[in-house]
Amino acid sequence: MHMADALISPAVGGAMWAAGGAVVVYSARKVRSELDENKIPLMGVAGAFVFAAQMLNFAIPGTGSSGHLGGALLLAILLGPEAAFLVMASILAVQALFFADGGLLALGCNMINMGFFSAFVAYPLVYRRIVGDGPELSPGRVFTGSVLAAVVGLALGAFAVVLETTASGITELPFGTFVALMEPIHLVIGVVEGLVTAAVVLFVYRTQPELLVRSAVRQPLRGLRLKPVLIGLGVAAVVAGVALSWFAATSLDGLEWSIARTVGAEEELTATSSAHEAAAGVQEGTAILPDYGFKEGAAAAEEEEAGDGAPVWPAVDVGTSVSGLVGGAIVAGLVILIGFVLYRRSAHRREDAHA
Repeated sequence: MHMADALISPAVGGAMWAAGGAVVVYSARKVRSELDENKIPLMGVAGAFVFAAQMLNFAIPGTGSSGHLGGALLLAILLGPEAAFLVMASILAVQALFFADGGLLALGCNMINMGFFSAFVAYPLVYRRIVGDGPELSPGRVFTGSVLAAVVGLALGAFAVVLETTASGITELPFGTFVALMEPIHLVIGVVEGLVTAAVVLFVYRTQPELLVRSAVRQPLRGLRLKPVLIGLGVAAVVAGVALSWFAATSLDGLEWSIARTVGAEEELTATSSAHEAAAGVQEGTAILPDYGFKEGAAAAEEEEAGDGAPVWPAVDVGTSVSGLVGGAIVAGLVILIGFVLYRRSAHRREDAHA
């Protein structure tokens, strides 16, 4: 559901940057007051896992479309909504800057659409009400809560995409048709995301059940043995980013598919304002691995497409593997740095208070 800049006017993009920034500031202050040192590596590894998982597009049978894990719901379950939003914002920023995945002007939109609704709405109002906060988790409730919360989060995010696009007024996408295509396809994507989320949550529950309880009630993770969880998520991130990413579906994702069906063709939308050109120029300069591959490999990849125009699958590509490793490492490093800075600031405030 990563929005491209071509869907967004500078005014809407700027407003959503302000909204996303406000949530980042709120979340940082909240995390700073609650963060303990044991949570910092978990934030980094969980962020790397979600980054890698987002590379694994899965085909949606009968539609010609594909989807991928959003991850904000899972992050909220493991870390709490505020920490989850900070991690999600970091992932989206890394994707936009270093991989040209999602527009830079649209980054605020993507933060709200992919992070806010799942972390701050679907998680507390759907998942926790169904699953509860007790030490004993029912697998049935975990699957039910995860699927329903993922569906709600994606439905709200998809509707926000349509609203932001319509408010921008720079495309000819009819509101009714666009929303009628966006919602059903993201319903299916939400079901798959919910199943994957539930599977990861149950893995964590079997490995360290107290982690889920403390995260739900905002208690420190100090004293918990988190190494098995960190190793499990870390290994999964490496395997997904390095090898499983070769098998990602090559069809249009849910947003691209909805646009193509709305306009009746798979044409690329463009916008030429000075703000769009400036954002594109920044991305061109910072994207070291555009579209999760080496720059010089883009032309070669096009030549290797099958005769019917379909991309080669599986796409065994060193550039993709390097992107998975580098991206996961950047996300983990950035999130750990943010966590460390917030923790140190919190420690200094406590020292000043006791002085």
